[in-house]
Amino acid sequence: MKKFIFLVSILLLPISIFGQVQGQYQVPKYKSVFTLSFMRYIGWPEETKQGDFVIGVVKSNEVAEWLRSLSKGKKFGFQNIIIKEFRSLNDITDCQVLFLSQYVNLLKYASTIVDKIGGKNTLIVSEKNGATKFGSMINFVIKDNKLKFEIHKANASKFGLQISSKLGGMASAIIL
Repeated sequence: MKKFIFLVSILLLPISIFGQVQGQYQVPKYKSVFTLSFMRYIGWPEETKQGDFVIGVVKSNEVAEWLRSLSKGKKFGFQNIIIKEFRSLNDITDCQVLFLSQYVNLLKYASTIVDKIGGKNTLIVSEKNGATKFGSMINFVIKDNKLKFEIHKANASKFGLQISSKLGGMASAIIL
């Protein structure tokens, strides 16, 4: 009986590993889908509704590629969705959404990021634990092997953005 259980465990191990690898591969895709969905749940000031709707991505080629793929040919209201990829913080230009990868040290560069967006109405989305303490408005976290997000409404308010209560109902944590 022990040999049978051991044999079944060995046979199921590759399936378990494949599922974890496949799930990890899909995380940038899910973050991209969520990021595009967040846009609908934000109260945007009128000045952000002019020209193209720009989503900037810092140091995450995978997320940028998924965003391009998912938003190709789509509009947000009457605005074309444009994805800009920034390799460093110095490259950041005007955008309505700024996605900061886990490779951006928010503790060290939070004030630089705020300076780069120039106090404009930019939604900052991140993927690093504790990022809402340093200015992020929506932060992706992994809890119980599930992708979740937390919201910091006060950070959003500082930039003239209002987060819908509907989005708040979907978050794993809301910081007022």
